[in-house]
Amino acid sequence: MGLRWQGTAVDAGDPARLARWWAEVLHFQILEERPDAVSIAPDQGEYPGMMFVRAPDAKVGRNRLPLELDSDDLVSDIERLMDMGARHVPAQPAGAGWTLLADPEGNEFRLFPPRR
Repeated sequence: MGLRWQGTAVDAGDPARLARWWAEVLHFQILEERPDAVSIAPDQGEYPGMMFVRAPDAKVGRNRLPLELDSDDLVSDIERLMDMGARHVPAQPAGAGWTLLADPEGNEFRLFPPRR
């Protein structure tokens, strides 16, 4: 028997708002919505997906497990994400090869340039 990655759970102050933000970023759809949890995925029944769960406390400190996204056009994608409410996170190693951003609730994610 093996394991398969089903998805990622994200604590959120406003699960519906954050799930919709990530659904737009990733071109996912909302699969299920409850007052305390919202799930998104590429398509019905496809994995991996994401589940946004209401958390009573605000995020503090860095993520220990940031998402990593590949970009087809890094400059355009950063501009689009910033227009959507992402922000730059300055703490990253020089020459890391990726850009560190945070979603509207402060969850960091890495954006990688196109692969050559």
